[in-house]
Amino acid sequence: MRTATLGPAQRARSLAAMAEGELDVLVVGGGVVGAGTALDAVTRGLSTGLVEARDWASGTSSRSSKLIHGGLRYLEMLDFSLVREALKERGLLLERLAPHLVKPVPFLYPLQHKGWERLYAGSGVALYDAMSMARGHGRGLPMHRHLSRRHALRVAPALKKDALVGALQYYDAQMDDARFVATLVRTAAAYGAQTANRARVTGFLREGERVVGARVQDVEGGGEYEVRARQVVNATGVWTDDTQAMVGERGQFHVRASKGIHLVVPRDRIHSTTGLILRTEKSVLFVIPWGRHWIVGTTDTGWDLDKAHPAASSADIDYLLEHVNAVLSVPLTRDDVEGVYAGLRPLLAGESDATSKLSREHTVAHPVPGLVVVAGGKYTTYRVMAKDAVDAAVHGLDLRVADCVTEEVPLLGAEGYQALWNARARTAARTGLHVVRVEHLLNRYGSMAGELLDLVADDPSLGEPLQSADDYLRAEIVYAASHEGARHLDDVLTRRTRISIETFDRGARSAREAAELMAPVLGWDKDQIEREVQHYEKRVEAERESQRQPDDLTADAARLGAPDIVPL
Repeated sequence: MRTATLGPAQRARSLAAMAEGELDVLVVGGGVVGAGTALDAVTRGLSTGLVEARDWASGTSSRSSKLIHGGLRYLEMLDFSLVREALKERGLLLERLAPHLVKPVPFLYPLQHKGWERLYAGSGVALYDAMSMARGHGRGLPMHRHLSRRHALRVAPALKKDALVGALQYYDAQMDDARFVATLVRTAAAYGAQTANRARVTGFLREGERVVGARVQDVEGGGEYEVRARQVVNATGVWTDDTQAMVGERGQFHVRASKGIHLVVPRDRIHSTTGLILRTEKSVLFVIPWGRHWIVGTTDTGWDLDKAHPAASSADIDYLLEHVNAVLSVPLTRDDVEGVYAGLRPLLAGESDATSKLSREHTVAHPVPGLVVVAGGKYTTYRVMAKDAVDAAVHGLDLRVADCVTEEVPLLGAEGYQALWNARARTAARTGLHVVRVEHLLNRYGSMAGELLDLVADDPSLGEPLQSADDYLRAEIVYAASHEGARHLDDVLTRRTRISIETFDRGARSAREAAELMAPVLGWDKDQIEREVQHYEKRVEAERESQRQPDDLTADAARLGAPDIVPL
């Protein structure tokens, strides 16, 4: 099938097309659930629109632990159905839907008590593996194994010798969460969905009690559109209650935000060949391999301040460092931290005051005719959430609609990926790129890597790495603007690439080079380039200042010191 190009011209056409006629389904919210819902709807043959107020995955869906996992700790909570469902989805993503984006990752669980803990934890991990295999989607990952203390220290020399008496090693999977969402959106667009980011819903259209569409503001161009739809799906995550309030109806459920922060440190700061999973008094702590880095997280605390830019405080950072240093022979310090990011989990509000005890299940409701709300859940099960949301929308359509087919629909870049991976040495020889560069492109774009190689063939300077972020080629910056819907410098440095958390300067030294590469694609003049760079530098400084503050309130105030968007 053809790929979709999410460039400026496509965005303009999509907004115009959505305003011209009546859609079957309009999805509000461009995170993983909204993008998945759009793909589900359009592949059932429904005319579909997808709008996002900011950038694709700019909220929760770019700020996760970047894991595709069954949720081992939910077994301990006896939530077998959630684990079983998530393990099936993990297998589908690894083997069929997105093998170019979702990769196996090993974790070591240090045991601190002899005898009973190995039996208890080992039984849980064995059940985890068994549930995965029973669904027929576990063959892509090795089975768990028991390690002696000596063996565990060979695998993870960074651990203190007295921090464990032995260990278990098991496998889960990981992905780049923002890249995954961008690929979902492009896949939906390739099947015919109309998609537009920086398009904010300012209200719903009503005919009597029924919702019949939405008013959509073009945040970039300033125009406003009336988009009519037979069914509207609200998939706005932690903004669910705010979006629901536009209808003037009290929601059937409420969503609470739980803040989780993560630290990014260089790979050489922790000497290990495997990720780590550690227990804390409140939750679990992951140390996750991430290219030339480690991701350390996460926290789990309630958040009722600015949802667009949750801030990590000094106390949050100290909490993670204290807990990871409890098991490391060479402790991490503040100076080791390259990047920090904070995200909000959308949790269904229950009777428990502790966000760590709120449900990770999802729910779908039809609060008024014409409007479906989907909320809760976890990243791994986005496809199931999308299916349930579209099933609910279909009930409101006077049409015979096909069943969900997304279990059989690979994301763009998946088809042909394995063959291209096998031929990567030949591709490197043909293009003059190092084989490591070719592998990097294949694991970010899959079979669409050829589109980037075409850019390099046309302009060999694009085959050079960015001067201050040499993990990425200059071509990737151009491609982000021309093919992946990036509208601003922040979109590229924070989500299309992860330069903002993978460099000690937080991307500030890459800002001007990246902006100049984006300018011809987006029609920026010198003044706009300057505005983009200044905006990004202010954002970085505001985040740094927030991370020096002692608590959430002061951190939030500091983060809000930088404006949200650069006007064109």
